[in-house]
Formats: sequence, structure tokens, C-alpha cells
Amino acid sequence: MNTGMGLIWIAGASGLLAFFTSLLYFLKQDKKFMILSQKLEFAAGAGIIIAISLLVYHLVGVDTEYGYVFQHSSADLALKYRFSALWAGQEGSFLVWTGFIFIMIAATRFTRAGKVLGETELFALMKSVSLFVASAFLLLLVLKNPFSMYYLTWAGVPEVTNWNLFAEPFVASYGQGMNPLLRNFWMAIHPPLLFLGYAAFTLPFAAAISGLILRDSRWQEFATGWMRVSWFFLTMGIGSGAFWAYEVLGWGAWYWTWDPVETSSLIPWLTATAYLHAKLRFRNDEYGFMLPMLALVSFILVIFSTFVTRSGLWVSVHSWQDFTAEGMVIALFLIIIAGSSTILLVRKYFSED
Repeated sequence: MNTGMGLIWIAGASGLLAFFTSLLYFLKQDKKFMILSQKLEFAAGAGIIIAISLLVYHLVGVDTEYGYVFQHSSADLALKYRFSALWAGQEGSFLVWTGFIFIMIAATRFTRAGKVLGETELFALMKSVSLFVASAFLLLLVLKNPFSMYYLTWAGVPEVTNWNLFAEPFVASYGQGMNPLLRNFWMAIHPPLLFLGYAAFTLPFAAAISGLILRDSRWQEFATGWMRVSWFFLTMGIGSGAFWAYEVLGWGAWYWTWDPVETSSLIPWLTATAYLHAKLRFRNDEYGFMLPMLALVSFILVIFSTFVTRSGLWVSVHSWQDFTAEGMVIALFLIIIAGSSTILLVRKYFSED
């Protein structure tokens, strides 16, 4: 049985149900829905964390019956690169990103703002929005499962299955290994730092959406701490990526060349920086429109960056592939969050005196 594939399915179903039950709690204020949502959230998060550990085990052991392992690991790779292969491909990077989101959602109840606002409608709606975002990532993992397995068809030709838990695995005699450009010290540092920063943007976005819906200004008490976390990790990620580019690509002895995907990761850093500055004026009853706009735009830009990176629409050394079903899911998700944010911001703008 393909345990990893099953874990992704269980996590996907649990995450989606956690979102719906949290929404029911917000609408009906019945604590049984809150308790059920928390249990489902834990099941989804635990499933993802176990799946990450299992994928690392397969990558280190070079279990080439798994398509992801075959493409990104090999017996000749040093141990550190076999581990780093966890985020060398689309499926693994989405898995890590999703794991970070669930860890941060779980951590919200232990923060100062989480303890103060934990019983409010604002916190309940914020949790629902966060779980909606997590559910979108879980859907991507189900569609592009990191535990897709090779098997032999009746004609004796190896193919990949993304749905058959009980397929008889076909073990390749070797793994293709990691792209030579990725075999670098910075490979172990740059991607996870970026994913930590990207994942943390989820919570200011969810808080701003909730604050705009409920017209509750306390959303920024929750959002600002996580925006600082996002800004810190994104700064470290962009900086380490610049050193990596300098060492490996040698862009004319520069650390930066305005590569399209590089630039798309810089822009949310700029909006996050602007948010942290605007927060200082928000205390004086200024930037009541600007602050939530920057929180929303920062996350939308992160998803836009993900879309152009993984859809192949922009020619870049960071591009992954051509436009696929996964790219369509990201595009749909981007339209939903951008559209809903625009509607709420327009309402906020015209409701202000």
C-alpha cells in the first residue's frame, strides 16, 4: 500500500472538513463545531508532517519507485542533497509550504493576540480563512501527489499512478538525481526560508479579510506580529538566494539581475515593509485603508509569484514547467482571493468618512 499517497488524501479531506466546520462554528457559534474543526485541523496537519518525514525517508533511501524520488534523488548524491531534494521539485516544495502553514495556524492560539482574541468572532473567521488557504494547497498536493508511484502496465511499460494506493511498485535501477545547479550549500537554506516567509503571509491576509468583513480594527493586533515573521524570513530567503546566484550563475559578478521570478518575490517584500511602516501611523488613526490593503496585496503577490513560477508563463531560471491543471488551480485560487479582497477594499474605501 502507498502509505504516503494515502496520507495526502486523508490530510486533504481533513483540511477541507476543518475549513467547513470552522465556518459553521463562525456562523452558528456552536462549540461542537469548533472542537470538531480543531480535531480535523490536527489530523490534516499531522498527516502533512508525517508525509514530509516519509518523503525524506524515501529520498534518503533513494526509493525510486516513487516518481518524485526518481526525478530528484540518486545514490551518488551526498546525504545533505538527498535531504534538500525535499524542496527541489514542485510536489515537495508545496508539501513543505503546506506543512509550514499548518504549523503556523496551530501556533496562532499560543500567541499573545491569539490568547486575547481566541474567543472572538474575529479569531473564528480568521481561522476559517486560514484553513481555506490551507485547503487550496492540499488540493494541489492531491492533484500532484509527491508519492506518485511507478508501476508496470499490462503491456510491461512503466507508468505513474497518482490514485492507485495498491499498485505494484516498479523500482528503477537508478535515480536521475538533482539538477547540478541545485547542488550547492545555499540549496539547504534558501528555499525553506522563502517558504517560511510565504507561509507566514497567510495569517495577516486572513486577519485583514476577517477585519474587513466584521469591521473590527483589532485584526491588526494579530496580523502585525506575523507580518514581522514574514518579512524576516523573506528577507533572509531573498538574501541567501542572491548569494546563491552570485556563486552558481555568475550574473556578471552581480547578486541580482532582475530575473522575473526574483522580482516577483521582491515585490511582496516591499509591500510587507510598507505595511510595517504604515502600522506606525495606524496607531494615530491614519492609514485605515492602506494597512489592510498592504496585508492583502502582500499575500496576493506571493500567490501571483507562485503562479508565474510554476505555470511557465515567464521565462526564468526559476521556472518549473508549462501551464497544467495545477497551474489552473493556482490561477483560480488567485482570482478568488484577489476578487474578494478587491470587493472588501472597495466597500472599506466608500464606507470611510
